[in-house]
Amino acid sequence: MGPFRETWTKAEVEAVIARGDPAELLYVPLVVSLDPPGRVWAEQICLRLVGHPSPDVRGNALLGLGHLARIFRSLHRRRVQPAIEAGLQDRDPGVRGHASSAAEDVAWYLGWVLAGREHTRGRPVCPR
Repeated sequence: MGPFRETWTKAEVEAVIARGDPAELLYVPLVVSLDPPGRVWAEQICLRLVGHPSPDVRGNALLGLGHLARIFRSLHRRRVQPAIEAGLQDRDPGVRGHASSAAEDVAWYLGWVLAGREHTRGRPVCPR
């Protein structure tokens, strides 16, 4: 996927981040969240990228947080919830769409109700 082979290392991810090329960076949150070596590290990578100037990078970082919610059934709420809520208000419609997907994932898998999405309160939480 992008600059990554089927198997990748944390060092390769950090090298892509250091290069800062948005065409490569947009793959980082996807590879670290779909095949995470651990929740905390993958979550931190996604959180580092949610404020990136590129909407493709921001959107994929938010999508990655949703993947992590599904895989681990746990996220650091005080860090992740504000990031997703900010994404829901992003100026870019694609970012807002990915933030909405992440919001649905955290509602389903973690039982979180995010600001402005109280309508999901009655939704059942996925069994663990």
